[in-house]
Amino acid sequence: MTRMTSDRIDLIRLARTDGIGPVNFRRLLARHGNARAALDALPHDVARAGRQALHVPTIVHIEDEIAATARLGGRLIVWGDPDYPALLSDINDAPPVLSVMGNAALLSTPGIGIVGARNASAAGIRMSEALAAGLAGAGLCVVSGLARGIDAAAHRASLHAGLTVAAIAGGLDRVYPSEHAALQAEIAEKGCLVTEAPLGTTPQSRHFPRRNRLIAGITLGSVIVEAAFHSGTLITARLAQSYGRELFAVPGSPLDPRSRGSNALLRDGAILTETVSDILAHLPGHGVSGLSRPSNGPAPHAPYTVASLTPARKPPPDRPPPSEKALEHVRELLSPTPIPVDDIVSRCQFSVSVVVAALSELELGGFAALLPGGQVVSLPQERQ
Repeated sequence: MTRMTSDRIDLIRLARTDGIGPVNFRRLLARHGNARAALDALPHDVARAGRQALHVPTIVHIEDEIAATARLGGRLIVWGDPDYPALLSDINDAPPVLSVMGNAALLSTPGIGIVGARNASAAGIRMSEALAAGLAGAGLCVVSGLARGIDAAAHRASLHAGLTVAAIAGGLDRVYPSEHAALQAEIAEKGCLVTEAPLGTTPQSRHFPRRNRLIAGITLGSVIVEAAFHSGTLITARLAQSYGRELFAVPGSPLDPRSRGSNALLRDGAILTETVSDILAHLPGHGVSGLSRPSNGPAPHAPYTVASLTPARKPPPDRPPPSEKALEHVRELLSPTPIPVDDIVSRCQFSVSVVVAALSELELGGFAALLPGGQVVSLPQERQ
């Protein structure tokens, strides 16, 4: 277990501060050099952003969270730790802190996400089971969201091999849905549970896009098995695409509403998936030899290694503070409906770097929230 130094406690304090999202977490580290300096400068930074104050957890509060997590059998992994998942750290909104229970090495094991409808058909469940069992048999980790239907089928089919990760929306001490209590406990014992939510967090609708970001972020690609046209499952698909990962979809009957979303993904270029071979053929190296174990000799194909995608573990350089004109104009373009950051850029005369800096300042000021997958939404001011 990585020792919780005072520096790492300060990192968790900064990450757990209300109004500090993943993008601002890294930006503040870049601006001030370390978490302690960022915490010391926070009153000035939020005042400049137009906010009175932010609630910063105390050292004792974080130490209590660490101890309580350990009593459950879990631990916290901080962005920049050697065992932080390499693929996840590659995304620009990587969670600063992960709460993990079980075999954390699975988070860095090459894997594939399998997600889909909660009200899945019998055929969809059979397909999820077949794909999950085949992927686990090939040494790949199966990652899903512990929901009813497709997710649960994928976990159960890969659990026998100990190659499954459940990304959950609430704290490690919360079970959702309640009927999956035994399954969640078994995954914690034989596989791995992961969340970015602190202990005591009860899952709410706004938490699930973060859960979906974990599924898309720690995997080489995601398979969509049955998804309605406006399904939350499609959030995972969009995130996988935005992170440059492979997107697979299982075709379904056009008469079944549960397949309209996945069929639409196929029309838009997702890889048609009927068997495990359809997935393996599109992974780096065109196979899985060498994916999950070191090679003792020449491989017929260039083996994929997680290390090849590991970025430098340091925050990106900070950008200069945006002008008042930029802040005002970008804020005017926001609405309560999530909008891609790219759309904000296209609607104003400022560069991408200026828009991102403005959005970071607006988040710090409590005027906006940066969402997973490069979207942003305005916040009602009574929340300040």
